[in-house]
Amino acid sequence: NKGNIPIYEPGLEDIVTKNFEKESLEFSSSIEEGIEHGKICFIAVGTPPKEDGSVNMEYVYELAEKIGKSMNEYKLIVNKSTVPVGSAEKTKEIIYKELTKRKIDLDFDVCSNPEFLKEGNAIQDFVKPERIIIGCENEKAKSLMNQCYASFNRQKDKIIYMDIKSAELTKYAANAMLATKISFMNEMSRLSEKVGADIEQIRIGIGSDSRIGYQFIYPGCGYGGSCFPKDVRGVIKTAENVGYDMKILKAVDNVNNKQKEVLFEKLMSHFNNNIKGKKISLWGLSFKPGTDDLREAPSLKLIDSILNSGGEVFAHDPEAAEECKNLYSSEKNFNIEIDHYSCLKNSEVLIICTEWKIYRQVDLKKLKDLMINPIIIDGRNIFTKEIMSKEKISYISIGRD
Repeated sequence: NKGNIPIYEPGLEDIVTKNFEKESLEFSSSIEEGIEHGKICFIAVGTPPKEDGSVNMEYVYELAEKIGKSMNEYKLIVNKSTVPVGSAEKTKEIIYKELTKRKIDLDFDVCSNPEFLKEGNAIQDFVKPERIIIGCENEKAKSLMNQCYASFNRQKDKIIYMDIKSAELTKYAANAMLATKISFMNEMSRLSEKVGADIEQIRIGIGSDSRIGYQFIYPGCGYGGSCFPKDVRGVIKTAENVGYDMKILKAVDNVNNKQKEVLFEKLMSHFNNNIKGKKISLWGLSFKPGTDDLREAPSLKLIDSILNSGGEVFAHDPEAAEECKNLYSSEKNFNIEIDHYSCLKNSEVLIICTEWKIYRQVDLKKLKDLMINPIIIDGRNIFTKEIMSKEKISYISIGRD
């Protein structure tokens, strides 16, 4: 209500502020007010992972219970949260149970409408979606969802209707497929280094095949964020619950966990397994550009390993710096710099974790002047070997050493 947005997402603050001022957007902590306001009620709460990889549905089901306690007319309940197969069914049961306790008979529907937004590009993905997946059971729910998405569905019909369980699983299947492409490329990058091949040339070669394409085949230091790690493990756990072993996705998860160690391995190899007392610069903390999200970010694993080995970290990130500073507030050897050049002063090595645009446009002469020895370990392959060689910078990258 004060206009403070708790996350960084490009363009979001402007949209919220503008619509709040126009009074077309309201915020309330009252569940009852929210339920009374609309015929369509979206459930969009967090579904964090449990330690065993299963999905914590506590907040979804708690909200379903409150809806059942408060609704007084027909409602269409839409599960927007990422939820396991069968969640809509369970949500319906909870609401019905609460209505029964109240001894009232009200009609309602529950449908699944998973989101496919990319952090850093969420607004464009919402306004101009590639597809709108909706799982519902009847024409009444379908008609309401058509009305809801009419303004985003004008040029061509982007809505794909299916049964509810299929819609719930589509979300997981999509993220699991994208995570698989990333882990596959990261595993190929390891092989490329062993045999002396160049993963960047391989990427161009296979990406030119329209069946594969160029998206999500960039090698790097592992994927993170709120979706891919959680959703891959969520699918694995769902399969375990019905007696099926997801061998490919277990491998995807294992490869990704190992890939998050690759930058530290390269760092230790370069310094003969001794980084005690060394000043190490780190560019990029968020799991990807365009967000301040640190959840499962490769940078965190790297920072922990460096600090545990006696190294000193000086880090920069355009958006995630403050959050990371809070995480490591008790670590005397972890430092945040407000400028990406200032953290290079007297540094012995620069490690790049996140491919923010500001790092691609770096002044290499200034970089060399600031560092004790110009050494770059590039976890996102944002530079070419040719430029680094020309500038006489020691350069270690992914899949092309």
